[in-house]
Amino acid sequence: MLPKSALIWQLCVVYFLAMFAIVARAESPYRFFTWNVTYGDIYPLGVRQQGILINGQFPGPDIYSVTNDNLIINVHNSLPEPFLISWNGVQQRRNSYEDGVYGTTCPIPPGKNFTYILQVKDQIGSYFYFPSVGFQKAAGGFGGIRILSRPLIPVPFPEPAGDFTVLIGDWYKANHNKLKSVLDRGHRLPSPDGILINGHGSNGASFTVEQGKTYRFRISNVGLQHSLNFRIQGHKMKLVEVEGTHTIQTTYSSLDVHVGQSYSVLVTMDQPPQDFYIAVSTRFTNKVLTSTGTLHYSNSAHPVSGPVPGGPTTQIDWSLNQARSIR
Repeated sequence: MLPKSALIWQLCVVYFLAMFAIVARAESPYRFFTWNVTYGDIYPLGVRQQGILINGQFPGPDIYSVTNDNLIINVHNSLPEPFLISWNGVQQRRNSYEDGVYGTTCPIPPGKNFTYILQVKDQIGSYFYFPSVGFQKAAGGFGGIRILSRPLIPVPFPEPAGDFTVLIGDWYKANHNKLKSVLDRGHRLPSPDGILINGHGSNGASFTVEQGKTYRFRISNVGLQHSLNFRIQGHKMKLVEVEGTHTIQTTYSSLDVHVGQSYSVLVTMDQPPQDFYIAVSTRFTNKVLTSTGTLHYSNSAHPVSGPVPGGPTTQIDWSLNQARSIR
């Protein structure tokens, strides 16, 4: 028989190893991303522009994650100027220096890299990232962020058949440095040249769905200055989440999305099998700019047709009342 002291030691070792295994299994997952930021030619409004690409993409790649995931994002700055990313809406717990706001986070010098370490602790929802220095947001470099609930934590609606990121925003054909110089001289920006939906002008973006199924659309206004109204021809939108908070599920025919805001809506494909307009328009502007995309039923028998569905234009009360209705 083993001496009592040796037996106690063995039991302690076994207990320690068991506890270590439990902790190791309980550690939140890690997701690794490597991004290369460059300039490249883009044609969002039909003319060549210098845009900011992430891994060759405009807009940048989506970030998919689950509550409590650790995100390790290694960003290589291949621009000839400093570059900094802000993670709009993502909570920074004890690491505010990772937020990407100039003054708390240093920009990445040209030719260098920096690894952002974020944990989406106790958080869900729809967000986006964007460049936060040098008015580079006007050249691109933005993308969507989605944080899903952990499988064991139920959400207050059935699992949708699909999940789409929809990035909308006003856009200029002018180089971002030229726009920055306008602001630096104390002037307002001129009216934008168009509205983008996922980096495309009118009729460029398309979302394929199946008749009878329900889909989630995560809508973010990544633009520079204008509030935008979002609507889908012939379909209602059930609001289920606003920037990480589940809402009372109110149904809307259109939604005002202000700069920096992100909404999640559920849309049921309950119409005849054809294509429908997705319309995005400026709000509170003398000249209303509208861009369209396509909601494409997989069994569609007809292309999109008819007039683009109209929305509110300059009515401030309409927008305020809608904001009050969101709980």
